Amino acid sequence: MNLKEIKELIDMVRGTGISEIELEREGSRVRIILGEARRVHSAREDGSSGTPARKTETGSGKVIESASSETQVPEMVPGQIVVNSPMVGTFYRSPAPDASPFVDVGSVVEKGQPLCIIEAMKLMNEIEAEVKGNVLQILKEDKAPVEYGEPLFILEPLT
Repeated sequence: MNLKEIKELIDMVRGTGISEIELEREGSRVRIILGEARRVHSAREDGSSGTPARKTETGSGKVIESASSETQVPEMVPGQIVVNSPMVGTFYRSPAPDASPFVDVGSVVEKGQPLCIIEAMKLMNEIEAEVKGNVLQILKEDKAPVEYGEPLFILEPLT
């Protein structure tokens, strides 16, 4: 993407109610964030930072979500990790309607262990834990719709 295309994209986003957009094209990735919120990145277990480890704070320190959705991230202790939805779809806590949930509050999960399923376009996508941790909160109800970037779980990393 060239600078002109990026400026046009910013102008287009300003004309909508969207506060954040990420676009990847031809090997280039651009993220545009409009508004007064500032990002706070927490380190993941592997030392990198990324979407599951982020939260957004206003200047007053009140924690808010980064995507335009209804789920609010509650006040967090430093080091806790927010697991966000990587897609739009329907949130399912269990692999089948009559099965036990993948995790409950208080469950200890291993890296790579499924936390939930998000159904998108009739495909079932398992969302896995990116770190070993303790499930502190489950922020969505079973069968609830979710948006891209919407917080789903809060984990406390374990070593």
